[in-house]
Amino acid sequence: MGEAFGLMQDVPRQGGFGPATDGRWVSKGGYDHPAAGWGAAFSVADVLIRTREPFAGTKAMFVMNHPGRGYDCPGCAWPDDKGVTLDICENGIKHVTWEMTHKRVGREFFQNHTVTELANWTDFDLEDQGRLTEPMVYNAATDRYEPISWDDAFAMIGEQLRALESPDQAAFYTSGRLSNEASFLYQLFSREYGTNNLPDCSNMCHEASGRALTASIATGKGTADLEDWDQCDALFVMGVNAASNAPRMLTTLAAAVDRGAQVVHVNPLIEAGATRTIVPHEIIDMATFHTTPTSTDNLQVRPGGDFALIRGMAKVVFEAAESDPSVLDQAFIDEYTHEFEAYRRIVEATSWAELVEQAGLGEPEIRRAGEIYLAADRTVISWCLGVSQHEHAVDTIREIVNLLLLRGNIGRPGAGPSPVRGHSNVQGNRTCGINHNPTAAWLDRLDEVCGITSPRTHGLDTVHTVAAMHAGAVKVFVGMGGNFVRAAPDTPFTAAGLNQCDLTVQVSTKLNRSHLVHGRNALILPCLARTEADLQKNGPQSISMEDAMSSVQLSTGTRRPASEHLRSEPAIVAGIAMATLENSVTPWQDYIDDYSRIRDVMAKVLPGFEGYNQLVEQPYGFRIPQPARERDFRTPSGRAEFSLAPLPNVIPEDADILVLQTMRSHDQWNTTIYSNNDRYRGIRNIRELIFMNRKDMRMRGIKEGAFVDIVSYSKDGTTRSVQRFRALEYDIPRGSAAGYMPELNVLIGAKDYSAQSDQPLMKSIRVRVAPSAE
Repeated sequence: MGEAFGLMQDVPRQGGFGPATDGRWVSKGGYDHPAAGWGAAFSVADVLIRTREPFAGTKAMFVMNHPGRGYDCPGCAWPDDKGVTLDICENGIKHVTWEMTHKRVGREFFQNHTVTELANWTDFDLEDQGRLTEPMVYNAATDRYEPISWDDAFAMIGEQLRALESPDQAAFYTSGRLSNEASFLYQLFSREYGTNNLPDCSNMCHEASGRALTASIATGKGTADLEDWDQCDALFVMGVNAASNAPRMLTTLAAAVDRGAQVVHVNPLIEAGATRTIVPHEIIDMATFHTTPTSTDNLQVRPGGDFALIRGMAKVVFEAAESDPSVLDQAFIDEYTHEFEAYRRIVEATSWAELVEQAGLGEPEIRRAGEIYLAADRTVISWCLGVSQHEHAVDTIREIVNLLLLRGNIGRPGAGPSPVRGHSNVQGNRTCGINHNPTAAWLDRLDEVCGITSPRTHGLDTVHTVAAMHAGAVKVFVGMGGNFVRAAPDTPFTAAGLNQCDLTVQVSTKLNRSHLVHGRNALILPCLARTEADLQKNGPQSISMEDAMSSVQLSTGTRRPASEHLRSEPAIVAGIAMATLENSVTPWQDYIDDYSRIRDVMAKVLPGFEGYNQLVEQPYGFRIPQPARERDFRTPSGRAEFSLAPLPNVIPEDADILVLQTMRSHDQWNTTIYSNNDRYRGIRNIRELIFMNRKDMRMRGIKEGAFVDIVSYSKDGTTRSVQRFRALEYDIPRGSAAGYMPELNVLIGAKDYSAQSDQPLMKSIRVRVAPSAE
């Protein structure tokens, strides 16, 4: 993995990319305590003490996720609960204290360390150095980053971009944390410059969700909101690790079970969040150690077996309809859907034997799920990356919609599809135009309002941007947040592509691996964090975010910035634009002086944003209107479309091949690793591991904790490998395995992406596992 410039040497480390450790590794095979509760409380206390932020961290608890007087959590995109005063979680506190650190990375740091030296630091050690303080430029002669003024940095970018033979030789990547205002300016600049090359983190996470929902109901988002979750009779949570990825969801899950709803988790692993919890803001429950279940059932499908489960549930519905036609909402089906009879035929033609084999569940388990769906008047089905990062993810998500359509579970209270988005504002990025494949209607409206002429050719997404860099077709890469080289698949291939660029630009708050894996020329541009005050010419500014359920609200940072040299993300975008577009028609400086001017323009471009400045000032902002939520399905047929996809085969032909899924540990957020522990899976002091079924281990002669080598088999026939990872027994279906990203991203080939969504197959890696040679 150390072939490309800037990567760590390919040496196994017990801590993986986390902090170096020689402490004893521990695997308890799971977590015996309720999720959240005192475990989370002690973890928060430890974080506050370790980061020396007991006052600021505690204060953050009372302002985070309080629109109008606080800032939006920089972590997950779970909606704010209007009835909760302390709407926070363990991970949220980690995020804000991570931003609030007193540590700084200034010019003295870079004077003391070459990039070659830093390349051998762990990813944890890089980020642990603290906040970046001023713009830096790479000097190849000294192998160091050196200070550069903002004006000179912008001039350097502008000169490189203007020198390209085509605007399509540049790519503008976006992390999910970018605000609505910055996202809108970023895509406006890209299109005025002349390219739709706008890869983003959604390309790797929920691209399949957007494509599936658009095809089925003409919206790229779920139609359910938090009130629907609170009103449903049945809630299916698929491929979601709630306790780590959206911890505030635990409150909703516990409340649902408490009021008698059926809550069914569908996942190869039974995660801690799918068992029971003590909600920290429930003081009496905390004091009395009173736990509440967060599920009524857990179904351990094989990886990719979700499609078969959902089709089996649909089969249960059709079988019931033979004796009781009222189980189908025929009035809804007749008025609002298309291809119902064709769908009925394809479900009836799918045998139970096929469904059982592909789901990895027994027929009684599938029938039980179907009966739960039948018994519920109102059903919400949610899903996350455990569903979306597979080859047939688009078909699977469309099958979810098919099931909902059968009983009219769209466009009424307590029902609907509900993808669980990950990063805060990742959905807002797409709403505000971060899209490599925009519609003609979007571009027409943008051009009319902003007076530009947008390119009409489709741009590059993430995997195709990496391929284009490798081929020399993309020469300038701008990363607006995130850690691209660690987030993307096939780490050496991605790194080598970045190395070939003429210029790489990373807009960041902290040092990370992508600063070391750079082009011939490289810039680090430090930006304000979500918690920090943004003071512009016309006074303090607020930004806005969209949560996972289409609600938009203001976020206002109040802390003193980590350095006087930091600039906001909107200001950085505008600075690049003004240095690049010599005859721009866009009043960039006016927009930066007062962000309300950006929102005034967005109100004219974005459907449902009319009166944006007034709407977003309301308590808890506003929910973006969705035609599909009102049963107005703007598909080509004018109706919700039943998908007619065949049942996919998700089982490898070779019985020795396991299907490996990558995932985050609990003490991790995206590529940021806080420690080598994974409390909710009973893991301490180790990240270079693979979870396996006990019987699969015995068949391969692998003992608990033994070193193994893992070889992956790519679509294009190539292989990749990692050595000396620990094999640990875990409750996981036979034929499957799991391990942590980004350590295992190296196993995902450049061609290993879905033909349906272009998403990397991070939950469907074909591998062989064998004992390591002594």
